[in-house]
Amino acid sequence: MAIDENRLAELLERSRAPAFKPVRRVPAEESPETPSAKAPDPDLGHDLIPKERYTSTEFMQLEWERMWSKVWLLGGMEADIPEPGDYISTEIGRESILIVRQRDGGVRAFYNVCHHRGNRLRPIGVSSADTFKCQYHHWEYDLDGSFLRIPDLDTFPQGAPPCRGLTELPCDTWGSFVWFSLDPGAGPLREFLDPMPQHLDPYNFDKMALTRDITVEWDCNWKASVDAFNESYHVQGIHPQLLYYLHDLDIQIDCYERHNRYLIPFGTVSPRVRKPPSIPDPIKVIMKAAGIDPADYDEPLANIRRDVQKHKRKHGASQGRDYSRLNDDQLTDDYHYLIFPNITLNVHADDLMLFRQRPHPSDPNKMFYDIWTLELVPDGEERPRRPRHQHFRHGDKSIGLVLDQDAQNLPSVQAGMNSAAFKGLWIGKQELRIRHFHKVLDDYIQGPTGK
Repeated sequence: MAIDENRLAELLERSRAPAFKPVRRVPAEESPETPSAKAPDPDLGHDLIPKERYTSTEFMQLEWERMWSKVWLLGGMEADIPEPGDYISTEIGRESILIVRQRDGGVRAFYNVCHHRGNRLRPIGVSSADTFKCQYHHWEYDLDGSFLRIPDLDTFPQGAPPCRGLTELPCDTWGSFVWFSLDPGAGPLREFLDPMPQHLDPYNFDKMALTRDITVEWDCNWKASVDAFNESYHVQGIHPQLLYYLHDLDIQIDCYERHNRYLIPFGTVSPRVRKPPSIPDPIKVIMKAAGIDPADYDEPLANIRRDVQKHKRKHGASQGRDYSRLNDDQLTDDYHYLIFPNITLNVHADDLMLFRQRPHPSDPNKMFYDIWTLELVPDGEERPRRPRHQHFRHGDKSIGLVLDQDAQNLPSVQAGMNSAAFKGLWIGKQELRIRHFHKVLDDYIQGPTGK
């Protein structure tokens, strides 16, 4: 049933976004390395994004054949494989990958599968080995993937497999992370990541240490998770407590060739809520972390973000924290990136929260959600011990209030997407990153010309 024009005008008036005064942003010329200038918004139209992208096994297969097998993927952290023989065993979809530190100091990646009968050589995780021996029949491979020993080789009339060892994949490093591609002809990693290295190198990820390593099984499509962390429009509904911590409407969105970001001010309050009579507790946390005692602060609430920036700029070096490559906004705000297709980064001056969103091998209604948190280690301090990896299903343990709120909501989103009443995503300006993400996905699935 069509809505009449008077009702539409009434709806628009009741639903209008609150007016607000923009926060002060660092001018582009004051940003030493990470670009802060607004990128032009791409014209991506207003079409419905079909729900079948989230629910269809056929689309899931297209993603695997035309996207997952063509891009560079995050495999793990370089700090986990410092010595020859150290390895990371990780999964993406139906595949398991071994990433191995070589004797010459390099890093190589292989399919985690023995060429005899297909057994996986190592379980998921981080460990070390002198060689990779299959536990089934003891076929043995060297760190470079070559055959070391095939028991009773003389009983194979056909001889050893002509592959000469494990099947190798493209592998490279950037940002203290190790990356791999399932595409043997993948181009250079940095070309794929561009312009992310320019944006993110100033944060000194190599000086950060892993403090949390969790995998949670969620009952939703991997893209539903990407979407949830690609916009701030949902803060008012799912995370109301964050309205006293950040400005959810004054968001700068920047879309690049494959990747995108938004810049969201922290240390301020949303115009959706009334100005509080005192400093909200979440903002007190920001102040205390910077070394400012809220009890001694007598400036207006609107000045806190600015004063935290000034304080960190003044005292960072004496605290062993190098902020010299960051602009003032980066000392408070969330520079929030999506590295296509499945890496979400909440980037801050003193920490990084990284989400890796992985597809289920066969069910479009399920996914694996990896949470890695890293904290900047001040110069001269010892790096903390690596945390133990945890793997569980949603609901078994808490992953923190904010993420629990997202996790609680997403299965309901996925269930609703399977309803006959739901046709697809109705995307607004605040969700431009989602539309851009689907445009890039289309470039892989259909080609840039849509064929």
